[in-house]
Amino acid sequence: MVIDGDVKPKKKRKYIPGVAAFRFRPDPDWTVSKAESLYKKRSNPVGDLDINQVIYEDCIQEMNRLPEESIDLIIADPPFGINFDGKESIYNRNDEYVVPGYGEINDDYSKFTDAWIAELPRIMKDDASAYVFSGWTNLEYVQAAARKAKLEVVNHIIWHYQFGVFTMNKYVTSHYHILLLTRHPKKFYFHKIEHYIPDVWTIPRKYQPGKKKNGTVLPIKVVEKCIDFSSEPGDLVLDPFMGNGTTAVAAKRNFRHFIGFETNENLRDVIDENVNSVSVGEQYTPYKSRLPSTETLKKKYPKAYKYLKDQGEIVHGTKRRSRPHSKSTF
Repeated sequence: MVIDGDVKPKKKRKYIPGVAAFRFRPDPDWTVSKAESLYKKRSNPVGDLDINQVIYEDCIQEMNRLPEESIDLIIADPPFGINFDGKESIYNRNDEYVVPGYGEINDDYSKFTDAWIAELPRIMKDDASAYVFSGWTNLEYVQAAARKAKLEVVNHIIWHYQFGVFTMNKYVTSHYHILLLTRHPKKFYFHKIEHYIPDVWTIPRKYQPGKKKNGTVLPIKVVEKCIDFSSEPGDLVLDPFMGNGTTAVAAKRNFRHFIGFETNENLRDVIDENVNSVSVGEQYTPYKSRLPSTETLKKKYPKAYKYLKDQGEIVHGTKRRSRPHSKSTF
């Protein structure tokens, strides 16, 4: 409508918190049978290396054997570089169950980090990602190595856990850094399976009393979060520092393939036991089934619930199928 020669501005739609959360649907998504089919389609070796195996050799040497652009996702938790072996009494664990042979880096941590991260860009697919874990003491070396390798930092994630070594004259460290690295910051694959995804993850460490383990063990939920957001069923996940085999277990039980390297031969039995204790796809569920229920969202966003019910998008407490979101790339 034109009034006195001016165009009447359109009235802005009122923002109602929570509407987007109700409407959100992961896209793409896969049924269990479709995810299993995608997993089974891939069985070929990568170069001259069979997939779904851990190779007990140095990762820098072995990554040279991988073909260019052959890896979909990398999850790396390298040695701490702080004279750590996991047996110290401050960690409140029985060192009888800590497998010996943890390969700490006691020399030039910067040189070590430059060397293994330099191998990543060549083997990463065009849209691949790498999650690199680091404590704060050596984080600067990881960041510097990523810059030298021309990898872009997309996110700097903080993993907060409940355990920290007691201190008298400084704050207790109860977090870990995770850098999300890519070759192309606008092209990497990111599967948005939740509507709101903060870069601080609060995931507790689970104790494993009476069980043989590496000096350091990542919670499987942390690894599975990386896998869920940055890969699809059937993809190949690389772990250069396999440790307890957590990445292999997480990949296997979520319809992903894996390949990894580990220098500590003493961990062979531990890794074999962990990997063989799970079956392919046993943890996988379609992503839409993991979303908050309508009832949960209703309690959190009552105004959004009423609005969508008035609009006919919610019928008898059930969300209608909304227009799917497109695959999230940047």
